[in-house]
Amino acid sequence: MTAPFADSDWAGIRLVTFDVDGTLYRQRSLRLKMARDMLLQTVTKWNFEPIRVVGVYRRIRERLADEEVSDFDHVLIAETAKATSCSPDRVAAIVSEWIDERPIPYLRGCLYAGVPQLFAGLRHCGKTIGILSDYPATTKLAAMGLTADFVIAACDVGMLKPHPKGLQSLMSAAGVEAHETLLIGDRAERDGRAGLRAGVRTLIRSSRPVDGYQTFATFDDSLFARFRGADPNE
Repeated sequence: MTAPFADSDWAGIRLVTFDVDGTLYRQRSLRLKMARDMLLQTVTKWNFEPIRVVGVYRRIRERLADEEVSDFDHVLIAETAKATSCSPDRVAAIVSEWIDERPIPYLRGCLYAGVPQLFAGLRHCGKTIGILSDYPATTKLAAMGLTADFVIAACDVGMLKPHPKGLQSLMSAAGVEAHETLLIGDRAERDGRAGLRAGVRTLIRSSRPVDGYQTFATFDDSLFARFRGADPNE
């Protein structure tokens, strides 16, 4: 691990990049809500297809990220369709409904405390805010009442994290260098490795230490103290 990121290091940071799922909101809380909704629909309609498809889709997606498969979206849908004996169109429809659309109304309630204030404080201090997500993020941000200057999802670059292509594209779009960028995520094996490979300082949101990475437990951490007090509605 490099020297710990300190309050004085903010002066050299121009771009602050956030992962979304599990970083800006409580992913476990959201998944519990979605599991409840999916189970309810399964029981009332006696249709196990969404549970089966979403489960297989997530497992294959993790493997494709590990294997760093390019143009992963098409491969992911095709492999999930084959594994579940569904048509690719049916897989895409289930994924769109249960992963992209249905979680949206729950996101604001799962948002971590301090995130709106941090975004407002960063903007007030002239920092550029970037979003780097493995899933489409624009609608999620709007649902949480957040805005960013640049948003890049894995589907935009054809590669999932930990490949650094998305982060490199984000820095290019923002016109900054690696030493001017800070990445904030929640998964060392995805966000942390992407940051390391791009030469970017990285903070991992975790209540426990993560070997090789600097962590913080909440957005009330002293690392973000200078950004508190700004109006999140600005």
